[in-house]
Amino acid sequence: MDAEVLNLLGSQFVQTVPVVPSNTLNGLIQPSFSSNNSRPGPSVAEIAAHPLCLTDSEKLMVVELAVAAMEELAQIAQAVEPLWMLDLNSNIEILDKQEYQRQFKNIIGPTVNGATVEATRETDMVMMDAHSLIETFMDVDLWAQMFSLIISRAQRVETLATGSVDPLDGAMQVVYAELQLPTPFIPTREVYFLRYSKRLEHQWLVVDICVDSLRANPPLSLLKCRKRPSGCVLEQTANGYSKITWVEHVEVDNIGVHPIYHSLVNSGMGFGAQLWVGTLQRQCKLIANLLAKRNFSSKDTVLSNKEGRASMLKLAERMSNNFCAGVSAATKHSWITLSGSGTDEFKVVIRESIDDPGRPPGVVLSAATSLRLPVSPERLFHFLCDHNCRTEWDILSNMGMVEETVHVSKGDSFGNSVSLLKVNSPSSGSSSSLILQDCSSDKSCSLVVYALVDVDAMKAVLNGGDPDAVTLLPSGFAILPDRHALSPCINHVRNSGYRKLSSMGHNSENSHASLLTMAFQILVDHELSAKLSLESVATINNLISSTVTRIKRALLCE
Repeated sequence: MDAEVLNLLGSQFVQTVPVVPSNTLNGLIQPSFSSNNSRPGPSVAEIAAHPLCLTDSEKLMVVELAVAAMEELAQIAQAVEPLWMLDLNSNIEILDKQEYQRQFKNIIGPTVNGATVEATRETDMVMMDAHSLIETFMDVDLWAQMFSLIISRAQRVETLATGSVDPLDGAMQVVYAELQLPTPFIPTREVYFLRYSKRLEHQWLVVDICVDSLRANPPLSLLKCRKRPSGCVLEQTANGYSKITWVEHVEVDNIGVHPIYHSLVNSGMGFGAQLWVGTLQRQCKLIANLLAKRNFSSKDTVLSNKEGRASMLKLAERMSNNFCAGVSAATKHSWITLSGSGTDEFKVVIRESIDDPGRPPGVVLSAATSLRLPVSPERLFHFLCDHNCRTEWDILSNMGMVEETVHVSKGDSFGNSVSLLKVNSPSSGSSSSLILQDCSSDKSCSLVVYALVDVDAMKAVLNGGDPDAVTLLPSGFAILPDRHALSPCINHVRNSGYRKLSSMGHNSENSHASLLTMAFQILVDHELSAKLSLESVATINNLISSTVTRIKRALLCE
């Protein structure tokens, strides 16, 4: 690497590094799961608790690694056929691994034995300007907040550089994150990587690259999920929008994934680029809605005020974030797998709620199960979020009348909204209950989350009150597309610069199937000293089994 390339970085960190000819990238350690030198050692979180403490030679290696990763990302992001192939079944761009090996040198070393390589790309428009997006990506707290449905926890381990003119132009930092999906049947992924941002002419680039190969004998935990050059290319467009091209390229140990999710995860759809871009689009629309001045629609015009609208959206966002965090396989949870009646298995976890203003105090029992349904994700989502169909699956609303009293749109797509539902049950006389429901959907994931809410508390929220003062226990559904039996193969048809992928063994049932996760929470006791009873487990098991049966019956897929 010459001085000219290093100077492009424009950072204080680089200026402290001696500029000498080097082939240090060739000296990267090549880890392996089967290597005798790879010790279990500390967890990724434990490693992230301490700074890297780089030597001068390691600083130079980090600079070269960052520059090489960014150069590769810039090329891969704009490349077409034969490097990228379009899977017509999922409409996802997938990297041709053989072509990649021919064109690029793997700068983090050979693939770890036993690891699966996932590489996807997604390009779309985002409702936020490019510089604001870069600010979000380079601030770990804002990044974790923006992708709260995917990121269980994150921290900046160490800041290695900042730009000399614009702090973001040449910023370099080491980041740790735990990534999740809304199901306890897919293990989370812990990633430890270098993040580097740079402005090149009219574009911004942010690249992530693992740093486990900087030193010999890396702990085994760092090899479980390694980021090859991944990240995004941003280009400012008109009206405050940005064009984003996202590349997600990792090698990962997928041991522990439940069999029904194997195809989804191994195809790259699980944690792939489409998930990140879809989540980013939803969050940017939510931010725009929070800042919007127009009133929300309501059947009771007395409640129509922008403060109440913003409070309701914030409450719904917190509810969905709590649901995803609670149903995931995050390391802070200790799920117990039990056999169930009517379903293959379900998982339970017990949590203690202490001094949490957003949750009722006491012992909370959470239970979840996942199953495959031969209906499309779109049809399943529309069914679950439609309040007119709620009595067909919700036992609590059984034989009652469900009325939508407040509706707040979160975007232009059908079903992306927050609703306040009033349930009048004939068994409860003149009394009624209120349910807050948050529905979100994109190409990669759909959520229907709800919780019983207090009438007086919601009146305060709809008048602009503090949404954090509302206690709730969210339950709901997460819908992921099924990839079962959709093994892609190249049919060598060229179109718009891509080779098309088709399916072997393709049929309508497999191409229109969903992976549904449902999760429920119940307050076992207000006393923290209370013990979990078999009766509580039986109750929540019956709730899951009955709900599964009702959904299958309503969708004619028993």
